[in-house]
Amino acid sequence: MSATAILEAHGLTRTFGAVVAAKDINVRINKGEIVGVIGSNGAGKTTFINMVTGYLPPSSGDIRFDGHSILGKQPRDITRLGMARSFQVAQLFPKLTVLENALVALVTAEGPRPSLWRPLDTPERRARADAIFTEFGVSAYRNALVSAVPQGARKLVDIAMALVSRPRMLLLDEPTSGVSSEEKFALMDTVMAVVRRHGVTVLFVEHDMEIVARYVTRIMAFYNGEVIADGPPRSVLGDARVQELVIGHRVAADAAGASA
Repeated sequence: MSATAILEAHGLTRTFGAVVAAKDINVRINKGEIVGVIGSNGAGKTTFINMVTGYLPPSSGDIRFDGHSILGKQPRDITRLGMARSFQVAQLFPKLTVLENALVALVTAEGPRPSLWRPLDTPERRARADAIFTEFGVSAYRNALVSAVPQGARKLVDIAMALVSRPRMLLLDEPTSGVSSEEKFALMDTVMAVVRRHGVTVLFVEHDMEIVARYVTRIMAFYNGEVIADGPPRSVLGDARVQELVIGHRVAADAAGASA
């Protein structure tokens, strides 16, 4: 039985004047995959993520989610279809509590026009928020202001916000950015356990090759706006062109095959 695609990009291109930020990207992500996106700064990784999540319109090409074109749809519309994302810098309301952030995320995911006549805080929403807090191990921060939450836990809270709406696909932009080396594996262990439990397809941008090698089932390597390699971790991380243009050094065979 052939794998079923959840996200497809066909001929995806984005230009800014004479600058080509993404060039003829053709990608198929299958349901259940954990895909790592690597590349140096300016390689086109975030441009690609922004296009498929509706934050940046492509100059040409098409994007299909679950078989339907999402070209021209707004980020909130795409979220409601089942594709959520987190950002390199946590997109949270610092003056609200963790629970209040979750309630806002739920209301936003439920419909295009939150009503002033319907309460934000309901028993059903609290139950959903508490369930995701438990899964991510951040229940202790439930009533704390986001600004008072430690960086590692704040990253988990941000990713929990993306998953509270029960998406089928999750896109993460540098999930371990700003997290200490002592915390990064524990953070990713938690995230991967949750997404696998719920059967969520994941695509994440990451500069840390240890994280990429350990957690992904497939790697896409970007360079100069193009995908120069796409395949199993051992194959991509062992590719001479990827090592020269993306990683900048050779990766040991055992590291490159850690998740293969």
